[in-house]
Amino acid sequence: MSHTAHIRSHRKPRRSASTIAMRTGVAGGVLSTLAVAGASGAAHAAEPVTQTLELPTLTADLAAQVAQSADVTQQAAASYQLQAERDAAAAKAAKQAKADLAEAKKKAAEAKKKAEEAARKEAAERASRTAERATLSASADTGSSSTGTGSSTSTSTSTSTSTATGSAAAVVSFVQAQVGKAYVSGATGPSAYDCSGLVQAAFKQVGISLPRVSQAQSTAGTQVGLDNLQPGDILYWGGAGSAYHVGVYVGGGMFVGAQNSSTGVVQKPLSYDPPSGAVRVL
Repeated sequence: MSHTAHIRSHRKPRRSASTIAMRTGVAGGVLSTLAVAGASGAAHAAEPVTQTLELPTLTADLAAQVAQSADVTQQAAASYQLQAERDAAAAKAAKQAKADLAEAKKKAAEAKKKAEEAARKEAAERASRTAERATLSASADTGSSSTGTGSSTSTSTSTSTSTATGSAAAVVSFVQAQVGKAYVSGATGPSAYDCSGLVQAAFKQVGISLPRVSQAQSTAGTQVGLDNLQPGDILYWGGAGSAYHVGVYVGGGMFVGAQNSSTGVVQKPLSYDPPSGAVRVL
């Protein structure tokens, strides 16, 4: 017996193939499990990174959509405001147009009323002049007829043939020299006259200052009858103090006056336009 026989061998015992295979399978399973676990862990670990990277993109898109929506809302609000302003302006314009139409109708009514009043006044004045002329004509007919020796004598012919002298002659000469000149309302000569302007200018030649208008000239002197006229007397048409026309008696049953824009200054017989009355200032 060897002296080392009782000592155990230090060599490792041989492993059987089945043991090795089993251990290899276990190791492979463990490694597979670890690989799957690692892959899963890696996937789970990478997922937050993916979400973190996509989040800014989603946030930017959302912000762009919100901004676009805000722009659309703002544009809609501006459109509504503009439409409201247009509606308000249209309503204001319609209201103003209605007020203007009412004012125009009011003015038209007032103008119509004034025209009617003027027409009535003119008609009344015309009727008054006609009545005055009829009265004067009747008075002249009564004064010119007389009975006695079987002949009739006109009281007006004795005065109509009077010869003007002195200041009266100067007045008559002046107005006759103006015959043919134009009639212009408000004119006082020397190229044109209205009725009272001619009379005023005539008496100015002899140093007499007369009022400017016919109403005042018809009361400027002493009232005389139409059957007692003398050259230089002022004739008037209408009422004393409200006369609308004047002229100058020049004798011989004639007068000179600035009649109107169609005739100008003319010399006509009294029968052409019988006057209402006369005043004497000379």
